[in-house]
Amino acid sequence: MEVNIHEAKSRLSQLIQRALTGEEVVIAKAGKPVVKLVRVEPKSKRSLGSAAGTIEFTEGWDAPMSEAELEEFLGSPKGRRAGSVLRGFPKK
Repeated sequence: MEVNIHEAKSRLSQLIQRALTGEEVVIAKAGKPVVKLVRVEPKSKRSLGSAAGTIEFTEGWDAPMSEAELEEFLGSPKGRRAGSVLRGFPKK
C-alpha cells in the first residue's frame, strides 16, 4: 500500500495497524516513495550460559603483566602519574 504524506498524517493509527499485520506501507512525497512503515520485531531474550564452551582461556591468562608487557600495553610511562593505572586512582 502506498500513501502520500498528508494521508499518512491523518491515518497514521490505521497505517500502523496494517504494518503490524505484516502489510507493507510505503509513504510517498510528490509521488515518489520515501519511507517504508514496517513492524519492529521484538528482541529475543538472552539466556544465561548461551555462550558456554565458545570461549577458551589459556593457562596463566589472569597472571599479572610484567613491567615490559604493561609498558607495551599502555605506552611509555612518561606523562603518566605513578600508581594511576595500577590502582585505578591518580595520586594527589
